[in-house]
Amino acid sequence: MHIAHFTNTYKPNVNGVVRSVSTFRTGLTSLGHLVFIFAQETPPDYEEPEAFIFRYPGVNIPIFDYSLTMPASPFVNKLLPSLKLDVIHSNHPILLGNAAADQAEKLGVPLVFTFHTSYLDYVDTYTDYVPSSKAFIGGMVAEGLVQYLSRCQHIITPSDSIKQALETFGGLTDRVTTIPTGIDLAPYQTADGQAIRQKYNLTSHKVLISIGRLAEEKNWITLLAAVAQVAAIHSEVRLIILGDGPQREVLETYTQEVGLTDRVIFTGLVPFEEIPAYLKAADIFCFASTTETQGLVTMEALAAGLPVIAVDATGTRDAVVSGQEGLLTDNDPAALAQAIQQILADDALLTHLQTNALKKAGNFEMTIQAKKMVAVYEQAIDDKKANRYVQIDRDRVEAAMHERQENA
Repeated sequence: MHIAHFTNTYKPNVNGVVRSVSTFRTGLTSLGHLVFIFAQETPPDYEEPEAFIFRYPGVNIPIFDYSLTMPASPFVNKLLPSLKLDVIHSNHPILLGNAAADQAEKLGVPLVFTFHTSYLDYVDTYTDYVPSSKAFIGGMVAEGLVQYLSRCQHIITPSDSIKQALETFGGLTDRVTTIPTGIDLAPYQTADGQAIRQKYNLTSHKVLISIGRLAEEKNWITLLAAVAQVAAIHSEVRLIILGDGPQREVLETYTQEVGLTDRVIFTGLVPFEEIPAYLKAADIFCFASTTETQGLVTMEALAAGLPVIAVDATGTRDAVVSGQEGLLTDNDPAALAQAIQQILADDALLTHLQTNALKKAGNFEMTIQAKKMVAVYEQAIDDKKANRYVQIDRDRVEAAMHERQENA
């Protein structure tokens, strides 16, 4: 099968969408399929490490970690027919997502779309300071999603929580399949965290770790407030935060205000291949984000055998059952702190959660997920031949948007 992935963000960027596209490419390739990537422009000095990566021109926007890609390329237009594609897979509903939909229609191949992001939740987050614009912008986003989903043969959701949200939003129950991003388990099975512990002088400490973009929607202040409560009782506790973003300076200032300056390590961006070693260096994975569509970093923590202490939210609860692989709490610093202290005080509980974490991670092995994706592609090909598309209940969308406005 010849598959084209269109994505607004790919390597050298580091984020969840990049990881998803890259991992599925690896898994599909291992099954004998050929995967082409169409993505954003890269810096002039970037050396492409992979074959069959094609770039659209764009304008760099550092704060968003990807280029504003121009969805037009005469070279790509000329190239695509020669690739003999069986399916086009889009990872965004705009920019290159539009290019993907147009090319699928032009070439007569099915369009599959992965719903990576809770787009309406992001509208709520970033319009809190301009409430008069929230309803208008939300309506525009909702209409754009309806139009885009209606051009697809199939929708992929990274978690059942997002699948349920789409059913609530637009009555989507058919041609929607949950397929989490797979994980290559081997690096987590062989990684050794001792060098990381030595690097940061953590040989005798209890190490908490968290990963993510340093941005407001990731709820870092709640996590740091919880760690401050724990550190007041457990002087041996340290927190490592992997990632970077626009809120870094705010978070570093906050750590000073709550007395965590010497107890929190901000590493900045870490190469993906080094993440398993960082996770292996830790004792507990902590996470406070409430905006995850899948909780990929949580799944990677499970692959490293880490118990998870996290806010009970979409994405995370799809990966972790509270009491089995970790403890899920209310979105409250005191609740998070209590859960962390519970594990620190109970070695038997820690061992129980570690064992279950490794078992759960086995369900996310990347080849297993790639095979599920192939089955979706095959169905999408049949649906395209029969002129069948995803069906959206517009009345349901209107009702859902009205309810959101009333609850805002």
